[in-house]
Amino acid sequence: MSSPVWLPPPPNRNRPLTQTQPQPPPPRRTRQYYANRVKESLTSRAVRCVCAIFLTLLLIFGVIAFVLWLSLRPHRPRFHIEGFSFPGISQNGSLQNTLITINFTIRNPNQKIGIHYDSMEAQVFYRERLLGQTPLVSHFYQGPKNTTVVLGQVNATPLPATDPVWQSIVSDRSTGKVGFRIEMTIEVRSKVASWNARKAHAMHVECLVDVGSDGLILPESVDR
Repeated sequence: MSSPVWLPPPPNRNRPLTQTQPQPPPPRRTRQYYANRVKESLTSRAVRCVCAIFLTLLLIFGVIAFVLWLSLRPHRPRFHIEGFSFPGISQNGSLQNTLITINFTIRNPNQKIGIHYDSMEAQVFYRERLLGQTPLVSHFYQGPKNTTVVLGQVNATPLPATDPVWQSIVSDRSTGKVGFRIEMTIEVRSKVASWNARKAHAMHVECLVDVGSDGLILPESVDR
């Protein structure tokens, strides 16, 4: 008895035959292509180099500015009341024309910075009532580590006996202490070596002072 023989299936004649499309050849890289690649690489390197130089210079200038600030250490001038008299509050009946005398010192604590005081105006208040104001000095220069004494007088506004402000002052006077507030507006400019700042900026100073029934400053208010 003979063994069976395996035969392949007949081809499917209805199945379409696929044809392999030939791949296009890779583009040829010309000299212009390589020249453009080199140009782009050089441009990128130049941009990175410029950015690195700019950041380095910025860092150097920042360090120099910080060192200069540490060496100069700018500080505001310090004001201290040394004398204040308002003898008019000892009057009876009402406050007539009288002068308020102010004596204070200005200390420049900076070691290498001078200060130009272009203008200075003082105002004297009792609580929220303005009693008088006047310009103190026109202009002066104060060198580093220097103390200047300023003396000024303010014309006080007359107060009738019926004015509630005067009545309140009289009431405080009976206790032996009357409080006033001094406010000053000052235009200052700084000077470093031979360089002078052109633009002035305003500085505001406020000081509380107490006087006795005679209108003279009390010891606890001195050098505030």
